[in-house]
Amino acid sequence: MLRFLVFLLLFLPFLNAQMLTRTKVGMGTFITISMDENHSNLIEDGFQIIKNVELSLSSYDSNAKIFQLNKNKKISLDSYTYQALVLSKKYYEQTDGYFDITIGSITKDLYRFGEQEQLPTKQDLQDANVNFKGLSFNLHVASIDKNMNLDLGGMGKGFGVDKVADYFKNKNVARAVISASGDIRCLDTCHIDIQNPHETESSLASFDTVKHETGISTSGNYNRYVQSSKNNHLINPKLKKSAQNFISITLISDMPNSDLDAFTTAVSVMPKEKAYSFLHKMPVAYVILQSDGRLVVSTNIDEFVENFKLY
Repeated sequence: MLRFLVFLLLFLPFLNAQMLTRTKVGMGTFITISMDENHSNLIEDGFQIIKNVELSLSSYDSNAKIFQLNKNKKISLDSYTYQALVLSKKYYEQTDGYFDITIGSITKDLYRFGEQEQLPTKQDLQDANVNFKGLSFNLHVASIDKNMNLDLGGMGKGFGVDKVADYFKNKNVARAVISASGDIRCLDTCHIDIQNPHETESSLASFDTVKHETGISTSGNYNRYVQSSKNNHLINPKLKKSAQNFISITLISDMPNSDLDAFTTAVSVMPKEKAYSFLHKMPVAYVILQSDGRLVVSTNIDEFVENFKLY
């Protein structure tokens, strides 16, 4: 997976000199934590939380709960895994099934993104068992159908960012930024650059957050695929094929990052009309690059940012 890391850094927060910044590899990407120097002793605690979340939600780490569930089809749950499954069920219902973690039957079994990747046949895709009803769980135990795999990559990084942010807030940290690839949480305000999908060294847009706490999440079909972006990792669970309507979707809100992460994933695979209808019902601003080259910015962008610039 490490060959994807550079391309997954979709947002780069630029902080002033009074902030201490550390970066480590975690959850299959670079995790960056920036914090006021007065609380810099908590940075390592933040990285440990990310590691703990990964040991619950990863489908790559053989020690992780979700990996074990995919392998053995039944496991006992820890707190993080149970919470993530509860959220995943909520997102499945809120998005009319467009967020579906049983998509792992395609992303893990067929394409094998991040591992020994391959290109499945159309028949393989249509035969894949993508069915949220094949997952059952309670506070203590989870099980899945024997021909099913789960993939929590559509919300896991946002979930991890939230856990770190919650810990920092409980420690009375007023200024910090937690970044996990395209998922960022700003405690206080920060400056954000959105990467241009077509030119990795340039920005699509930039802005400064204005609220005391802001989440930013992105999803794109241009950085993880097999052979071409037509076979990207954003799978429409209803059609069982890679999504093509959007190149990049950025959501900005004070909602939890796990919500934003899941919603960017779901919206990315929705039909266009349904995607915009869904977003207009949510307290979010968005910057969307469609596959036809049109760049769409929500009319409420000024509620969440200032100094917004398009490049």
